[in-house]
Amino acid sequence: MLIDDYVRQIAPTDKMPTDIRPVLFGLFGEVGGIMTAAKKFHREKEVFVGYRRMVEEEFGDTLWYLAALCRRLDLSLEDLLDKVISSDDYTSTLAASDIENGTISRIMIPRHVAALDDSLLTLGDAASRLLHLCRDQSNAANLIIPFIDCYLKTLQVSGLSFGDVARSNLAKTRGRFVAPDLAGLPTFDASFPAEEQLPSHFEIEFTQRPGGQCYLRWNGVFIGDPLTDNILDSDDYRFHDVFHFAHAAILHWSPTMRSLIKQKRKSDKAVDEAQDGGRAIVVEEGLTAWIFSRAKELNFFSNQNSVSFDMLKTIADFVKGYEVEQCPLKLWEQAILEGYSVFRQVRENRGGIVIGDRAARTIAYRPL
Repeated sequence: MLIDDYVRQIAPTDKMPTDIRPVLFGLFGEVGGIMTAAKKFHREKEVFVGYRRMVEEEFGDTLWYLAALCRRLDLSLEDLLDKVISSDDYTSTLAASDIENGTISRIMIPRHVAALDDSLLTLGDAASRLLHLCRDQSNAANLIIPFIDCYLKTLQVSGLSFGDVARSNLAKTRGRFVAPDLAGLPTFDASFPAEEQLPSHFEIEFTQRPGGQCYLRWNGVFIGDPLTDNILDSDDYRFHDVFHFAHAAILHWSPTMRSLIKQKRKSDKAVDEAQDGGRAIVVEEGLTAWIFSRAKELNFFSNQNSVSFDMLKTIADFVKGYEVEQCPLKLWEQAILEGYSVFRQVRENRGGIVIGDRAARTIAYRPL
């Protein structure tokens, strides 16, 4: 991956203030994250199965802040990297290039790297020196270059690929902060017969009976079982199917809704079992319940226009291995915010009609 391509494509994800301090604090924190992952790995050894993914993410986030820092200081990250690897501390080897307009790549490798713990200490020290930029930016390049050197050497001793780190960080951050192109989003069932597709447009009626049970009706037919909150402290979870319909309309994914309306993709046994089966339904139901428990603490996202990055990253972990993992985090944010907007209206009115439009990827509310 070309460094210049990474810097150019990552720029639209930088929503932070132009002030340099939050970026420096963020970078310092991510270096701490690298150390935390390494500490867990040393303590837990093979038990800490998420080590590689976790430390790769921390290195990627550090790279993001480094690029943001260079952007604010009007420095070229590519030029600074070039100065680092031009020193005698690096040796080179040649490789056949995968780039169409280039035949040979020169791979730079540190001649000597310290043990992981020592490399981490050196990286932390270099990061702390960057904090001096809060007061004086006249010597910025001379402080950033040693940090980059420590970063590359720690990356090397950690056994990670710089290309993988940059690519995964780019995919994660653009998926979170850049509005997706609707035409390029997956639909998951476009190649299946019409009777196995989620409806392109649907209107589902929610009604609450005097006993407190919630009933669903689609095209004049009751679907699913009557629901109550199933908790001592009533919280209106009986209306939670709104979220499954938001998933269906906006993400084009909801094994729960497919089960409710009996439109599973049975013509493909593998898809029916892996993507529409009981385990997938449990994953969606569990994820929905977990988000709901967080949403209660946030007044069901009332007057909010974003979802925390940590919550979105947990969602990504939750759905790993299922088709919906192809959906960017920005789309998940839309599904959550629009879904809870409709939920609040259904909750207030003790029912209503939920309207899903898969083509526009929207969900809306209409009173009964």
